[in-house]
Amino acid sequence: MVEKRSDALRLIATERPSREEAEAAVATLIRWAGDDPSRAGLRETPKRVVDSYRELFAGNFKNPEQDLDATFPAEAGYDEVVLVKDIRFYSHCEHHITPFFGKAHIGYIPSDRIVGLSRIVHLVHTYARRLQTQERMTAEIGEMLQTTLKAQGVAVIIEAEHLCMSMRGIRQPGTETITAHFTGAFRDEPARQAQFISFTRRVNP
Repeated sequence: MVEKRSDALRLIATERPSREEAEAAVATLIRWAGDDPSRAGLRETPKRVVDSYRELFAGNFKNPEQDLDATFPAEAGYDEVVLVKDIRFYSHCEHHITPFFGKAHIGYIPSDRIVGLSRIVHLVHTYARRLQTQERMTAEIGEMLQTTLKAQGVAVIIEAEHLCMSMRGIRQPGTETITAHFTGAFRDEPARQAQFISFTRRVNP
């Protein structure tokens, strides 16, 4: 079972350390790694790392429901898949805080509502900009789309390379991890699922 997290708990700003505490923590890690945070090349690094973390983990301070707050009535008679493929993303593994990156393919079959295509991209980025596991991220995106759109079905496939495997540990660069999450028609109708997978495998010209 994929672990679920409470956005409410993760958005409590009062529990955050101060910027000064965060920069001091970075300096401590630099010393632990055997370098001198006071030398010229590293003097501004704690500040830059904290600035970078603000951007890389911005998804912790955004409610993903906001990404889907503009929906529209479904086009009359359209009941086939809507697919946005090859959405590039960058995230961080929660186990080692090393990046994993790749592409997401997101599809749904409309019921009563559709959503702007760029909103799907925003949703992927919101969940990616957190400490994550690929499995949880895949499920979170799918369930948020299903809950918001009440679609006939939602399909999510994510393909990613994890630097915790590529540059440390087993050291296997180029190894790809694929995860999937299906709801409704994509889960219950093998033909629908196969159609979605075939669409994601089509090579762009």
